[in-house]
Amino acid sequence: MADEKPLSWSLCPAGDVLPSFEGAPAAALPGAPARNEQPTDIEGDLLSGTESQPQYQGNVSLIRGDQFLGTDHMRFDTEAGTYVAEGNVRYQDSGIRIVADRAEGDQDTDTHVIRNIRYQLVDRRGNGGADSIELQGPLGQLRHSTYSTCDPSQQAWELRAQQIDVDSDEGFGVARNAVLRMGRFPVLYVPWVKFPIDDRRHTGLLYPSVSTSGRNGFDYRQPIYLNLAPNYDATLTPRWMSKRGLMLDSEFRYLYEGGRGIVTAAYMPSDELRDRDRGRLTFTGYHNIDRHWQARASLGWVSDTRYVEDFANRLAGVSASYLRSTAGVYGSGQYWNAGAMAEHFQLTDYTLSDANLPYSRLPRVFANWERPLNHWLDAGVWAEAVRFEHSERPGGSRLDLKPYVSARLAGPSWYVTPTLAWRHTAYRLEQQLAQRLGGDASPSRSLPVASFDAGVYFDRATTLGDAAYLHTLEPRLFYLYAPYRDQSGLPLFDTRPFTFSWGQLFRDNRYSGADRQTDANQLTVALSTRLIRQSDGREKLSASIGQIRYFEDSRVVAPGEIPVEKGKSAWVADANYVINDRWNLGASYQWDPKFRREDLASIRARYLWPDDGVANLSYRYRRDLLEQADFSFLYPVSPTWSIVGRYYHSIKDDKLLEAIAGVQWDSCCMAVRALARRYVHNREGELDNAIQVEFVLKGLGSAGQDTERTLRRAILGYHRDDLYLVPPSNTTPDRDDYDPNLIP
Repeated sequence: MADEKPLSWSLCPAGDVLPSFEGAPAAALPGAPARNEQPTDIEGDLLSGTESQPQYQGNVSLIRGDQFLGTDHMRFDTEAGTYVAEGNVRYQDSGIRIVADRAEGDQDTDTHVIRNIRYQLVDRRGNGGADSIELQGPLGQLRHSTYSTCDPSQQAWELRAQQIDVDSDEGFGVARNAVLRMGRFPVLYVPWVKFPIDDRRHTGLLYPSVSTSGRNGFDYRQPIYLNLAPNYDATLTPRWMSKRGLMLDSEFRYLYEGGRGIVTAAYMPSDELRDRDRGRLTFTGYHNIDRHWQARASLGWVSDTRYVEDFANRLAGVSASYLRSTAGVYGSGQYWNAGAMAEHFQLTDYTLSDANLPYSRLPRVFANWERPLNHWLDAGVWAEAVRFEHSERPGGSRLDLKPYVSARLAGPSWYVTPTLAWRHTAYRLEQQLAQRLGGDASPSRSLPVASFDAGVYFDRATTLGDAAYLHTLEPRLFYLYAPYRDQSGLPLFDTRPFTFSWGQLFRDNRYSGADRQTDANQLTVALSTRLIRQSDGREKLSASIGQIRYFEDSRVVAPGEIPVEKGKSAWVADANYVINDRWNLGASYQWDPKFRREDLASIRARYLWPDDGVANLSYRYRRDLLEQADFSFLYPVSPTWSIVGRYYHSIKDDKLLEAIAGVQWDSCCMAVRALARRYVHNREGELDNAIQVEFVLKGLGSAGQDTERTLRRAILGYHRDDLYLVPPSNTTPDRDDYDPNLIP
């Protein structure tokens, strides 16, 4: 998965436990002849004996294909194909490397017995010892053996077994009557355990997950992995919760040349807390039809409105109150993109009713086209047709067309982009909705929309300390004009006012959809500046400030919206400053001069410690909505120990939202994470407690809760590959959303 962090072996000593043997051949190449089809070459310092039973002494080597056997003394029977090697025995092939006291075998049948050995796997980390190993082709059987991915000098864990069977062709080992030891202490006995010796997937039991919480009680999950074919697999996970009962969870994945997909399902026959059956079904996938068109779907269903809260599932398309399902065909080319899709919503908030759900779009068809007419003039059109349906409210259909022309006038340090568009939106409404809006079942709206965007770039070379920078100053003007049209007879299917922000300064509509087009006579004045490091092009500083001047009152108002009056908007400012390679600061601010109040304030800081440490501090305020503080960190106390934590608090409500405290221990081949967590778990804001413990035996697997998923969500930069300063939105826009309000 994308959010899985690769295993780190950085704490392990450099080099192999058993270095590659001098004179050993390279690993067999794909398509090379089988081992038993290749000749056997034997060399040594001294040859004695007879022609049929030669004896080699001193630096003896036997090579066949990828197989190497080195020793001080070897007796070979050429007629029987058998050999006996004694003294400083070294054996190596594509899968394993061995040192031993004695080896004997049959080259014709490719069988070997090697005694008193130490071994190391070649394809992946893994080493150990055994009284003896019997090899027959790709199969091996170790007696009274050990296995670990640790370096012998740092033996944090070890698997000891009476017998370990290894299959190099299939890529797995099976240990029988095995004891798992942590250091010198035995912690687990298993009569039979299967483990990988390379990166291939195998059917078998995965490590269980055990947890306890006030919501579910004792919670045990036992994943069962089914490697059905090279291009598809499945995982079944029986789950028992002492307060609820038994649940079966499942995941099916498939992959083929033209696409891929994942199906998940869960079913609980009877939830003892809810006294009903519970379940979930999801599908996400795509299929490439040709180089222009792709079919995609993201579908979800849950049995009831409390399912997401009770089982905390990460469902694609889920928000605070609903689950979104979409399926469609999408295409794109050099000058166009288009799509036909269907969209449906399911309620996941038990405090609401279906009347609160958005309209489903069944279906929706859109097309966008733009191409240059010459070297300075572009023409294009946005087009969309939608059928809106709702189980609790009357719906209708909408056609939205927005053709436009735009000029691209620019020089090395300036640009001017005038744009003229015509927007026509027409409806066919169900009778009940038409009567509510004035009686017209086919209302429409047409108007021109004109904008003028202009900017200048100034730059100069400067220095700060010993570093050379390029300093830019970038003033920008954006004028927007759209005449008033009475839109009170139009419905509101999918349209809402945008939250005022920096991006809103340069849009030609303050609404998110086609049901409302703002009337406007306004000018945006903005200024940006940047400090760009000359040596590598990285920004030291970026800062922007802007404001809209409204020359007239806006008469188009959505229900519940505060009218936009003549005058000035709030100032919008945003800045990011890189103090050094470790410190990064950012801030956003909105100040309304009319009411002399701040509408928004956000301050964020990040500090990077060496060895993957990170600390984040942020403060967020939006007038009348929220005021929150958030602190999270991963602090490396030593190369092996680190502490993690988060404190997320609502200042407005004086209420804890989430608190995490934990410790991590990471060695060469083993990691342990222990977390204590207190968090809001339902719509009423009630708090729940949870304790999570995970043991990671590198190269063998992990047991316990998936603590890494919790930490990556709570601590920005936990993996150091997601070092964004601003957290991603919980409602990321769909890449196929039709947005005719963007400036062309």
